[in-house]
Amino acid sequence: RSLGYVLGIETSCDDTGLAIVDTSGRVRANILESQQEFHTRYGGIIPPRAQDLHRARILSAYERCLKEAQLEPEQLTAIAVTTRPGLPLSLLVGLRFARHLARSHRKPLLPVHHMEAHALQARMEHTERPEPIGFPFLCLLVSGGHCQLAVVRGPGRLSLLGQTLDDAPGEAFDKIARRLRLHSLPEYRLWNGGRAVEHAARLAANPLAFEFPLPLAQQRNCNFSFAGIKNNSFRAIRQQERAERTPVDGVISNYGDFCAGLLRAVSRHLMHRTQRALEYCLLPEVRLFGDAPPTLVVSGGVANNDAIFGNIEHLAAQYGCRCLRPSKRYCSDNGVMIAWHGVEQLLQEGQACLRYDYDRVDIQGSAGFAASLEEAVAAAAIKCKWIQPLA
Repeated sequence: RSLGYVLGIETSCDDTGLAIVDTSGRVRANILESQQEFHTRYGGIIPPRAQDLHRARILSAYERCLKEAQLEPEQLTAIAVTTRPGLPLSLLVGLRFARHLARSHRKPLLPVHHMEAHALQARMEHTERPEPIGFPFLCLLVSGGHCQLAVVRGPGRLSLLGQTLDDAPGEAFDKIARRLRLHSLPEYRLWNGGRAVEHAARLAANPLAFEFPLPLAQQRNCNFSFAGIKNNSFRAIRQQERAERTPVDGVISNYGDFCAGLLRAVSRHLMHRTQRALEYCLLPEVRLFGDAPPTLVVSGGVANNDAIFGNIEHLAAQYGCRCLRPSKRYCSDNGVMIAWHGVEQLLQEGQACLRYDYDRVDIQGSAGFAASLEEAVAAAAIKCKWIQPLA
């Protein structure tokens, strides 16, 4: 079968990502323009400025993408573009550019659900191994804007098991790191909160110095909540600052201990909810994995965190479940995952998924999955014997 080439366009938040992936899963080009340095200076993403930066960079990124792939636009099979969920102003830039290319070169569009793309990304890198990732599998999606557990059966065929009721873990890390003033330390000046917390935690002299309550401990479902961890963090930082009389622009002396405690608390919460999801999937009357080997994929920007992934991998091993994540360069937002989602659509649905009705393809700021099993999980009321985080 002849190879096809899918262009992926990602502009859902603050990264301008364009990539070309062929239908065998080989990455032909990958261009990523990050806005992190700009937004870090202002303490968070400013949507109108994110839109301006996408506009300023997307054409150049596209031209570099074609050059890297050594392809002409006419050789593209389709154009995959993130249409949901995300920041509406940012999504519009990608969609309008995709429409322009599609009309100019008479190419079909493939609308892509951003979180589905994260969920499917690991499959691209496990197509040729002795044990590729087959459907169905369980996926923990952890990022700056989302925290979800879902059973993945294919593109457009995800069933939600649980989701965050408030903050996402990446968002909580950013807010806590800002309150801790880690960015005032030169080595963390341009890092996101999660990366700074992970690095600082390695400096801990007493990793158990700070304790955090476990969220949703009495609720036997797979939902998450990080607001309590965030608020307890703010209180602990304030108490320590008062005790040490920390200057207004200073950082508490034992910030490494604090970050280690925070990382353990987040890991433990993610482990507990994922453990219940695994036990639900493995119930004899449910058997959501069917005859496939139990597989857990961790994806999204927070999957880059080695401490968190190591704990989830440890949890999965207790159930004889293999645990995988995409390569680190593909965990955070990128064009490769969008192009690969387009390839998955082509492989699953063929010509039926190709969209030539360009004006009817639109954006959605928020978007769920095709189905929900949240009520069924809650009704099962599974009581777990908790697996503890690694030391």
